[in-house]
Amino acid sequence: MRALISVSDKTGVVEFAKELEALGWEILSTSGTMKMLREAGVKVTSVSDVTGFPEICDGRVKTLHPKIHGALLARRDVADHMEQLKKNGIEKIDLVCVNLYPFRETIAKPDVTMEDAVEHIDIGGPSMLRSAAKNWAAVTVVVNPEDYKTVLDEIKSTGDTTPETRLQLSAKAYTHTAEYDMAIATYMRAQAGLNEKLFLEYDLKQSLRYGENPHQNAKFYATKEAVPFSLATAEQLNGKELSYNNIQDANAALNIVREFADVPFCVGLKHMNPCGAAIGKDVVEAWNKAYEADKVSIFGGIVATNQEINAEVAELMKPIFLEIIMAPSFTKEALDILTTKKNLRLLKVDMSADTKTRMQYVSMNGGLLAQDQDTVTKKITADMCVTEAKPTEAQLTDLQFAWRIVKHVKSNAIVVVKDGMTLGVGAGQMNRVGSAAIALEEAENSLKAAGKDIKAEGLVMGSDGFFPFGDSVETAAKYGIKAIVQPGGSVRDQESIDAANANGITMLFTGMRHFKH
Repeated sequence: MRALISVSDKTGVVEFAKELEALGWEILSTSGTMKMLREAGVKVTSVSDVTGFPEICDGRVKTLHPKIHGALLARRDVADHMEQLKKNGIEKIDLVCVNLYPFRETIAKPDVTMEDAVEHIDIGGPSMLRSAAKNWAAVTVVVNPEDYKTVLDEIKSTGDTTPETRLQLSAKAYTHTAEYDMAIATYMRAQAGLNEKLFLEYDLKQSLRYGENPHQNAKFYATKEAVPFSLATAEQLNGKELSYNNIQDANAALNIVREFADVPFCVGLKHMNPCGAAIGKDVVEAWNKAYEADKVSIFGGIVATNQEINAEVAELMKPIFLEIIMAPSFTKEALDILTTKKNLRLLKVDMSADTKTRMQYVSMNGGLLAQDQDTVTKKITADMCVTEAKPTEAQLTDLQFAWRIVKHVKSNAIVVVKDGMTLGVGAGQMNRVGSAAIALEEAENSLKAAGKDIKAEGLVMGSDGFFPFGDSVETAAKYGIKAIVQPGGSVRDQESIDAANANGITMLFTGMRHFKH
């Protein structure tokens, strides 16, 4: 029995080769792998000695030879194939252990040149894998060091691998080459300026109990690249398995948290909309304000903060029925408090800074939409003001907070804010006046419960899209809104400006909208 071993990932390969040698296998190899195995005391036959032809073109050509591919592709159950091997002096190869040049790692380097990238495109490796995988009925092909043990155990037990294992390994080999070719194609097409193809690669992270509803099957797939603010790499410290809806909601919450790298922040979320969000001097104040913003809606919701969860805030959160709490870290004392609730999911999430623009994908019937993630949020400044009344510094701070939050509310979106805290959220209505009415009524009810008059509070309002008419401003004025931030851009902007001036409201146009459908 003969095995050809030539790997880029050399994890465990010496031990694998030694075990095969001890079982009586002849080992063939090339270049760096051969050198490594020989230094480890493994007796290795050079592929050049098998082919009778040296490696040429700086190693670009070494295994592309009939004595290699004939040895892999010949069907053992076809007499004519076996006769042809004998006639041409070709010995069978029964096992191929190959993984490919590190192309992905090469192009991930910030200073990589195209010349360097091209030199890391493997030719012989994929060819051997495809040949071996095609003849899986007789040939074992191994691309992942994690499979070494299974292969060795079966060979020790029966003298060869089972057909079932060879088929699985064949599928893995084709997956390995497909992923490799996809990475190369994506890179080369980018260099050539071609964009009519989209290649996506995701690995199954977990099968979910069901989708949005119990009659729907669902799975959670993750990219190979680890990114910040991702559920795919979050560490679950407690609680039940995440559901489809949990993951959707948690992802929406993390996108909001990402807006607030500069200040302690906390958000409660239900059905992918914030139901309470606030900044504070620390995590305790941020939580208290977020909770007070909407004590009703947060029931059964998700909480995310950009601060470490300590014992004090854990004690405050514990009595509330929450599905998930997410944070960059939890103190031991906080975990001791919160893990007494066995179903409460606690997620430790990487919240490090991330400036890379990434794509967002949405499936549709027969297609896929792709766009840049909406990660750019303008800083609100006084020179955006379009009204006679000018914003105070306190209003600018609240307008900035409102602008960061409203972009994450389902459109048509309106938020009402005071002192770095949401008081009302109007989401997903068919017209903007409807969203404004919901947000303002919610804010009024919240303030009434605290014994306050909404008209005396000097609240600010944020809108994700422009006001098509002046009616939204008139509605805001009835509730005492004193400052508004919106994109502007309507053909009837002047109508809204006039309404704001007539009611002493300061209004700012950002020139950027944040629809979230």
